[in-house]
Amino acid sequence: MSETHTFGERPGAQAPQFTRGQLLYVWLAALFSTSLIMADIVGVKLFRVELFGLPVEHTCGMLTFPLTFLLTDLVNEYYGKRATRRMTFIALAMAVFAFIVLNISQAMPYLPADFNVSEQAFDEVLGSTKLMYVASLIAYLIAQLTDIAVFGFMKRLTGGKLLWLRATGSTVLSQVVDSLIVTTLYFQAKAIATGQPIPMTTVLKLAATGYVLKFVLAVLVTPLIYAGHALFRRGFGLVPLPPDEASGG
Repeated sequence: MSETHTFGERPGAQAPQFTRGQLLYVWLAALFSTSLIMADIVGVKLFRVELFGLPVEHTCGMLTFPLTFLLTDLVNEYYGKRATRRMTFIALAMAVFAFIVLNISQAMPYLPADFNVSEQAFDEVLGSTKLMYVASLIAYLIAQLTDIAVFGFMKRLTGGKLLWLRATGSTVLSQVVDSLIVTTLYFQAKAIATGQPIPMTTVLKLAATGYVLKFVLAVLVTPLIYAGHALFRRGFGLVPLPPDEASGG
């Protein structure tokens, strides 16, 4: 009787064994990438809600973007600076791939049929997404690298203590960069495309609104970081990297 082998394995080769920590990293990177892509896609829609009697207006990208704060800090804490950068660039590559697919889909010949989505509606949604998508990716990369560097610096400064301080502090500082860059790039590009200049006061006002919302979200997810710590430690047997090792790479 002939031997059977797992697809992709050489006869006689031992199947690779992954640790629970390695598998967890794969899932975290996948969730992080999906959160980034979805934030960029749905970010074209704006929402308005009343919180404590105050109107809050922002993009629906806020539905998943806070997850990137949480995941960045958890991966940085348990896997280190190099692994967090790797996750950042994986997500960037996946977002660029998604952007290419969106553009190809928009360029594909349209099938005129009653059951098909309206070409005008499809183009309006994707067309308005492009500027925000590109601006968001540029801001994301710079802000992520800032967050990783600040988190590592604060971890060394505190000797691995005060998790809430380095998690919230790194997010608060990096989101200043993110809010300013994404708002400025988007509205400047839109002004060039439409020929209608947008006052800098308006840009700064929108950037400040976005930052305040991100600041509140960063504070709100702090308990989830402690919950993630408990899950990683008890469920997966992981321990935080020492400050010197965490900043390596």
